[in-house]
Amino acid sequence: MGFEGEVWRVRDRAEGEVGEIVIEDADFPWLSGRFTPKPAYAAVRDLFARELALVERDGEGHREEWEAAYDEIRARVSLASPDGPVAEFLLHIDGDRAWFRWSEEPFGTPDADA
Repeated sequence: MGFEGEVWRVRDRAEGEVGEIVIEDADFPWLSGRFTPKPAYAAVRDLFARELALVERDGEGHREEWEAAYDEIRARVSLASPDGPVAEFLLHIDGDRAWFRWSEEPFGTPDADA
């Protein structure tokens, strides 16, 4: 798909640059790559760790907890492609690895042509 080598940026709305993701693999709809933390990562590191721990749990009972944790991430950070900010994303960060899916339109928006 031509994403390999692109640099995507994660920013904390209040603290600044969280990190960069250099895309190494594109397996639609997911992109993944090497995550390089920047100074503001310290402010959100625990949010990403908590989100990842919740997403890896089994059982429906944890879905609400995961949604609440991810809502915190979405409220704090933004994701930008080389062309600029994206409207919606689902991002996981684990050490020096990050993987995400994204959309130019908010998730769950009904298709006008449907």
